[in-house]
Amino acid sequence: MASIEKEAITETVPQRGFFGHPRGLFTLFFTEFWERFSYYGMRAILLYYLYTEVAHGGLGFDKSTAVAIMSIYGSLVYMSSVIGGWLADRVFGTANTVFYGGILIMFGHIALAFPGSTAAFFLSMALIIIGTGLLKPNVSSVVGDLYTKEDERRDSGFSIFYMGINLGGLVAPLIVGTLGQKYNYHLGFGCAAAGMFLGLIVFALTRKKYLGKAGSNVPNPISKSSVIGTGIGVVIAAAVIFVLIQTGWLTIQRVIDVVSVLGIVIPVIYFIVMFTSKKATRTEKSRLAAYIPLFIAAAMFWAIQEQGATILALYADQRTRLSFAGMHLESSWFQSLNPLFIVIFAPVFAWFWMKLGKRQPSTPIKFAIGIILAGLSFLVMVLPVMGGSGELVSPLWLVLSFLLVVLGELCLSPVGLSVTTKLAPAAFSAQTMSMWFLTNACGQALNAKVVGLFDKISEAAYFGSIGLISIILGIILVLLSPVIKRAMKGVQ
Repeated sequence: MASIEKEAITETVPQRGFFGHPRGLFTLFFTEFWERFSYYGMRAILLYYLYTEVAHGGLGFDKSTAVAIMSIYGSLVYMSSVIGGWLADRVFGTANTVFYGGILIMFGHIALAFPGSTAAFFLSMALIIIGTGLLKPNVSSVVGDLYTKEDERRDSGFSIFYMGINLGGLVAPLIVGTLGQKYNYHLGFGCAAAGMFLGLIVFALTRKKYLGKAGSNVPNPISKSSVIGTGIGVVIAAAVIFVLIQTGWLTIQRVIDVVSVLGIVIPVIYFIVMFTSKKATRTEKSRLAAYIPLFIAAAMFWAIQEQGATILALYADQRTRLSFAGMHLESSWFQSLNPLFIVIFAPVFAWFWMKLGKRQPSTPIKFAIGIILAGLSFLVMVLPVMGGSGELVSPLWLVLSFLLVVLGELCLSPVGLSVTTKLAPAAFSAQTMSMWFLTNACGQALNAKVVGLFDKISEAAYFGSIGLISIILGIILVLLSPVIKRAMKGVQ
C-alpha cells in the first residue's frame, strides 16, 4: 500500500474517542479481548485435559506427550498466521480476514465443548489453529492502519491494545479454568466458545462506524492463475496428509519433528522471498535486514514465555503447593498471572514511553531488556530446587517468575508489533505482521523438542541453562544495536 493510500485510510478513522486514541481502537480492543478470553481460557485447561485419565474426563496422554502437543499446537497457531497474512494481502483485506478467523475459532471451541474421540480433538485444534492464524496477525495490522507512521501515539496505542488482549487472558483462566477443573472440561471449553461469539458481535456492530476504511485495502491482489495454483496446492497437501494419516506414518512424534523444522524453515523462506521481490525497495530491504536480529531475539523470548503454559503449568500442577493464605488454588489459575501483571503494568509502560517521547530507548535496546528479563525469570526457578529435597515449593516462586517475564514482555511485545508495522515493505504489509507471529511459532517449535528435556535433566540445569542463553543473547543485541538502528533507515 503506498503511503498516500495509508494517509487516506487514516483520514476515514475518527481520531479521538478512546483514551485520546482513534475510536477504532475500541473495536479492536474488545474484539481481541474476547478472542483472547476464548484462547487463553481453553489453553488454561488444555494441558490437564490431555493428560487426565479418560475415566476422569480427559484424553489420557502421558505427560511428556501432552506437553509436546501443547508446544506444537502453540507453534502451529502462530505459524498459520502466514496463511492469514497472505489471504489479507492478496484476497480479503485485514478486516474481513479477522472476521472469518473469528468464526472458525468459535466453531473449534464448540467442537471441544462436546465429548469426543482423539480424532475430534485434533479436528477442533485444526479449526482453532487456522482461525487464529487468520485473526491474530490481521487485527494488529488494522491497529497499525489507525495511525500514521509519524504519530507518536502509535507505541502507546499498541500498549493499550495489548492490555485489552491481556484483560481477556486475565479473567479466562479464573472462569474457564475453574469450570474445567472443578466441574467438567467440556463446560470450560463451551464457555470459551461463548467468548469468541461475543467478540464477533462487537466487531460486526462497531466496525463500519469506528474503523472507517482501516483494514479494507488489498495491497497485492491475487491473479486468476495464482488462485488456480493455490487451490491445486491445497488439494494436493490435504490429500498427502490424509494418506499419511491413513497409513499410520504421521505419528505424533513425526508431527513434532516436522513442526520443529518448519518453525525455522518458514521464516527463512519468507525473508528470502521478500528480499528477492522486485516489489520491495532498497530502503525496505535494509529495514528487513534490521528486522532479522529482532526476529531471533523475539523467538528466544517466546521460547521462554510460552513455557508458562507448558513447563510452568506442569510445575504448578505437580511441584507447587496449591494453597496460600488458607485458600485452595487451582493449578490453572497461575495462567492468569501473566495477563494480570500486564494489565497492571501496561498503562505504566504506555505512559512511560509517551513521557520519554524521543528520549526513549531504541527498539533494539527494548528487545535486549526484554530477553534479559526473560532469562532472569528462568534463573529464579533454579533457587527453589537447589536444596534438592523434592518437596512442594511455594507458589510465590511462580509468581516471581511470571512477573519478570511480563516486565520483559512489555519491553518487547507491543514494541515488536509497532516496529513490524513500520518496517514492513508496502507490498507485504500483512505478511510482515505474520512474520512477527512467526517469532512465536519459531520459539514454540523449538520448545516442542526442548521441553522433552525437563524430565531427563535436573530442574536446576533446565531452567539455568535456558535462562543463561537468553541473557547472553540480550547482551549481544545491545552490542549490535547501533548497526541495527542504522539499517532501520530512520524508523525509531
